[in-house]
Amino acid sequence: MMHRPLRVLSAIAFVTDFATVSVAYFLAYFLRFRFEIVPVTKGFAPLGVYLSFLPIALALWFYASWANGLYHPHRKHFFIDEALAVAKSGSLATLFLIALTFFYRDYSFSRVMLLLFWGTSILIASLGRAGIIVAVRVRRTRGYNVNQAIIVGAGELGRTVAQKIAELPQLGLRVAGFVDNAAAPGESPVRVLGRIDDLPELVRTHNATQVFFALPRESHADLERGLALIGQEMIDILIVPDILQFVMLRAGLESLDGIPMINLAETPLSGWYAPVKRVGDLVFSFLGLVALAPLLALIALAIKLTSPGPILYRQERMSLDGTLFEMFKFRSMRVDAEAETGAVWASRHDPRRTRVGSFLRRTSLDELPQLFNILKGQMSFVGPRPERPVFVDQFREKIPRYMLRHKVKCGLTGWAQVNGWRGNTSIEKRIEYDIYYIENWSLTFDLKILWLTLKSGFVNKHAY
Repeated sequence: MMHRPLRVLSAIAFVTDFATVSVAYFLAYFLRFRFEIVPVTKGFAPLGVYLSFLPIALALWFYASWANGLYHPHRKHFFIDEALAVAKSGSLATLFLIALTFFYRDYSFSRVMLLLFWGTSILIASLGRAGIIVAVRVRRTRGYNVNQAIIVGAGELGRTVAQKIAELPQLGLRVAGFVDNAAAPGESPVRVLGRIDDLPELVRTHNATQVFFALPRESHADLERGLALIGQEMIDILIVPDILQFVMLRAGLESLDGIPMINLAETPLSGWYAPVKRVGDLVFSFLGLVALAPLLALIALAIKLTSPGPILYRQERMSLDGTLFEMFKFRSMRVDAEAETGAVWASRHDPRRTRVGSFLRRTSLDELPQLFNILKGQMSFVGPRPERPVFVDQFREKIPRYMLRHKVKCGLTGWAQVNGWRGNTSIEKRIEYDIYYIENWSLTFDLKILWLTLKSGFVNKHAY
């Protein structure tokens, strides 16, 4: 069922698309034939001919947008999901338009113009959609277009759902209260409206549009009873599974040929996020190597002149999904540093360091060759620092959730490091910060960590 505010929102989206796609079409034409960002060599059809195809372009766009669900708005839509759907719609519409113009023989349509239309339509339509999302969220935050929700289950799970709804006012939901057979009205720390048998009447009384079932696993009979009572009501019914104690990272819904499943350890670095992060790593590691080439050469020369042995030190480390790779560092210790002791942590006045190595470790310049690891795809700029397998085997047995840090690619810097947890410091605190990073990952979070790394400099009291 689509409620009236959502129908209005669909109409606004339709009008916005009409305006933005039309503007994009004209902009593409003028960029191609008036500004000639690509020189015109074969002449071109007059504007009137292209205008005759604008209704077809709009029709194709609207059909593709409808097929991608862009005119079926819901309360939990986010800009990135909207932008991806717009990109798919624009790509599909442009492909169809190119195919149609191929058979038009009176004039030869410019492929460059159509490609410009593809890019400008996605960009401008995405901006239009972003404007709608921002406007709707502002209104909902101020109390407009707010719907009532009822939560079945007044226990920990139900209260968690209520807290999340309260923390996201942009959803436009307000919890009218709870329904629970085990808690009498007035005797619970939350507002209990009644029992499950009262659910149909409570839905009508509070004009609820959404009902969340957040019952413990042992209340399966109550779940069946509640669904039977309101299964025919024209409302949104959502079931929140009681799996909080089992969730290791983010929980995500998956499908096995139509069978819904819940992934208890899903990371945010999936879907489109992984290639976006990889492209950023690829571009900036290459630029970093080019920009820092003189410094890298100077450090290499200093190491070669002051200490016998190789310039680079290769060490086996563990990264994404437990894969092993050789991490590069500028050699900062003598060649036989671990011949007698084996794998040990570096100490503050470690006698194994060379003169140049001591400076390199204090300033973290010994880590710069890891730009090659990032370029090769073995590491990322931001992520949990990679650990040696010998230490991983020790920590995985002693520290709960330790191996979850390998659900993402290891990094040159990380949330733990910018908060001071690096070197020979608390492993437990480091893991706590690493898990927090994975659970809350976003591109802006990565940028924040990179900024803090640059702001605080590379010198750290625990770097030795």
